[in-house]
Amino acid sequence: MAADTAAVRRRHQQQVPLRARSRAQRRAYSSDRPRRSVLMTVLTALVVLYTLIPLAWLFINATKTQPKLMDSFGLWFSGHFALWDNVHQTLTYDHHIFVRWLLNTLLYVVVGAGGATFLAVLGGYGLAKFDFSGKRAVFAVVIGAVAVPGAALAVPTFLMFSKLGLTDTPWAVIIPSLISPFGLYLMWVFASEAIPDELLEAARMDGSGEIRTFFRIALPLLAPGIVTVLLFTVVATWNNYFLPLIMIKNPHWYPLTIGLNSWNAQAATAGGQPVFNLVITGSLLTIIPLIAAFLLLQRYWQSGLAAGSVKE
Repeated sequence: MAADTAAVRRRHQQQVPLRARSRAQRRAYSSDRPRRSVLMTVLTALVVLYTLIPLAWLFINATKTQPKLMDSFGLWFSGHFALWDNVHQTLTYDHHIFVRWLLNTLLYVVVGAGGATFLAVLGGYGLAKFDFSGKRAVFAVVIGAVAVPGAALAVPTFLMFSKLGLTDTPWAVIIPSLISPFGLYLMWVFASEAIPDELLEAARMDGSGEIRTFFRIALPLLAPGIVTVLLFTVVATWNNYFLPLIMIKNPHWYPLTIGLNSWNAQAATAGGQPVFNLVITGSLLTIIPLIAAFLLLQRYWQSGLAAGSVKE
């Protein structure tokens, strides 16, 4: 009996240092972890709330009929759930003109944003990996172009396109969209960090031409930056308003931004019928592709934005 008691006492004495050590480790681990700031948590919650309230308002009001929009609280549902009816009316109103505007916007995005991304990739790669005279001047021009807002160039662009007879055509929107100074600068920075010069030299020593080296070696390494530039140019072209406003007069060539604005202004015209429920539903349909694109390509564009921020 005494032997058993002594054995239990020895085990207890051995466990005490272990418990003390584990408590010390937990305290050290908790001290190493960054403490949560209550102020930052509150500020983050306010920013998230500020961002989500307009989306919630848009969705809630897209479920209401035209009369209910005017006599109900904007941030809560009211009466019949009319979302699908509103979607059907939006797509079929005025001989399916919304579908035509959607196709126009897709045309401007695919050709304009796609072309701008391709040119930015080519230019950024060339500026990053080739040395030539006047490179500093090109850099100054690119930085200056980034600093100039696009709205400041809209009127001169309109005058130039008017002399060429290209106004009121899709080219009046597509051609200016092909130029993306910010995309060029971003690809320049990304290509400088993402593609080792040694890798290109090894490919050239193996007999690979410049075009093959670009498409087979450089292009896969540039994928995160390409996706980032593509997202920026797609959003800019999709939401483009001022340039189509002064360039396009034919409603059949309107993008979604100009088309929905014309519906919104319809109530102010003589004899015009207000269709605010269709404007809200159309706006909801307009942002869905952008949200889907950002969610699907999130991991690519985040790494693309971080490129060049830390240099080894």
